[in-house]
Amino acid sequence: MQALRKSDERGHADRGWLESWHSFSFSDYYDPQRMGFGTLRVINEDIIVPTAGFPPHSHQDMEIITYVLEGTIRHRDSTGGSGDLSHGELQVMHAGGGITHSEINPSTGERTHLLQIWIQPDRRGHPAGYEQAPLDADALRRGFVTAVGPKGSDAQFQINQDARLDIAWLADGQTVEKALAQGRQYYLQVARGSVVANGEKLAAGDALTLRDEAKLVVTASGEAEVLLFDVA
Repeated sequence: MQALRKSDERGHADRGWLESWHSFSFSDYYDPQRMGFGTLRVINEDIIVPTAGFPPHSHQDMEIITYVLEGTIRHRDSTGGSGDLSHGELQVMHAGGGITHSEINPSTGERTHLLQIWIQPDRRGHPAGYEQAPLDADALRRGFVTAVGPKGSDAQFQINQDARLDIAWLADGQTVEKALAQGRQYYLQVARGSVVANGEKLAAGDALTLRDEAKLVVTASGEAEVLLFDVA
């Protein structure tokens, strides 16, 4: 079974310094039918104007992934973690028992465009922490790469949950396939460009949910970037 979620069906907020689209209930957007997807709790697409951002604020018991599409986001947190994140890198913050951080667009002239993703951990009270590293661009251009996976997996980033994030960067006309496991559920988010996925046309911001499907076949229409979440 698969279902299409169009970009314009998401929640939307425009605060002047921040424009945001919410795939699931978040802040002032509430839809009891959209509280998450398995352990995937948040996908927010944010555009932040120059020099603006989120001042220090706290999180607890959440695995937070940041994927930048355009510009830079500057991260500082209470564990001592810090870094300027741009496209081609990934950041994972383990909120654990509690962490305070800020996220600012440091540019005076360019906006920051990013996806922030929250995954619920397997239990409360894990140690807090922060990781940031470049992704393997060559591998991503060949097909799906498991960038995030559970502890003990071979994923580049490991989180405290039985969940995975696969990323692919596709050239025009490129097709990639992925076998899907029975008993799992999958959420395909188009981050950039447009694709045809299992016969459905998706543009940037669109998503496709999959349950009890044997495989996923994605063909890019122009250059595209897609994120595939695999959750219990």
